[in-house]
Amino acid sequence: MSTTSSPTVVVHAGKSFWKSWAFRGMAIILGFSVLLNMGLYATFRDYFARSPEVSERFLSGNSSTTQRIAVLRVSGTIMPPLTERIIRQIEVAAEDERVKGVLLTIDSPGGLVADSHQIYHALEKLREKKPISIQMKRLAASGGYYIAMGAGTKGQIFAEPTTWTGSIGVIIPRYDMSALVEKIGISSDPLKTGEFKDALSPFHPLTEAERKVWEEILNQSFEQFIELIDTNRDTLDREQARKLATGQIYTARDARANGMIDEIGFEEDALAALQKSLKLDQVRVVEYRSQPQLVDLLLGSKTENVTAAQWQALVDATTPRAMFLFSWLPGLPQSPAL
Repeated sequence: MSTTSSPTVVVHAGKSFWKSWAFRGMAIILGFSVLLNMGLYATFRDYFARSPEVSERFLSGNSSTTQRIAVLRVSGTIMPPLTERIIRQIEVAAEDERVKGVLLTIDSPGGLVADSHQIYHALEKLREKKPISIQMKRLAASGGYYIAMGAGTKGQIFAEPTTWTGSIGVIIPRYDMSALVEKIGISSDPLKTGEFKDALSPFHPLTEAERKVWEEILNQSFEQFIELIDTNRDTLDREQARKLATGQIYTARDARANGMIDEIGFEEDALAALQKSLKLDQVRVVEYRSQPQLVDLLLGSKTENVTAAQWQALVDATTPRAMFLFSWLPGLPQSPAL
């Protein structure tokens, strides 16, 4: 009986041995898989910003460090939808404790007065938490220069050698077609409730009273612009800023000579200077991008309701808009900047 039972014991022992190693192998594989997935999740979360509306893309530096410099880009006319998207990017940078500093790049002729100030206000709140540097590209004029003041007295402003900046001032584009209207026999007779309700109508010349009203409005916006420069540029006082505010465009060399900017250099120069000021040996430079919304996809793919869209464009074109803009022509709507 011992000879028949002994092999049975050996066989059971062998099966137990292989089962135990199989379970151990499965456990090791499972553990490795869990760690791998956790690593991928961390990398995925680390790659993208902490907002569904804003994503981030690695630009340069050390991709493994958590310490970041965020690059935000203002490109095109400062008006919706660009305004809301830039403000949201500024908010994300302010909320993300990994972001140690922000570089705002500007390539803009300016835009709406209200929108320019909204962006400036968001930058003003951001700089209370983190330093901001500015890097001007091809053009940073009028409203583009206005938002550059968001860096404050501690932030540096860089401009490329070929940058044009300045155009400090306010404009309300207006056309006087009264002579043409008279030639073709059209008369304008609007029904209105007040003397100034149609003050900017192109069908009649401005009266002295109308001109006085609009000059006062423009002057208030202009003085606000001068005050911002005086407040945010240690190199310029109010009177110096006023002398520069002729609407003139300045080259990078002239802008540096008159104290409008700090340095002439490219984006990499501005990033290096910001990193040095932050005293960071290693940094991950990321670019913020706004995600396209459903409305963008619909507008990009649908062509119906063209008549309604054209009517809306006509109404928009006849609506008075004060602008910090380097142009005599109102800025045309652009495709949404991402």
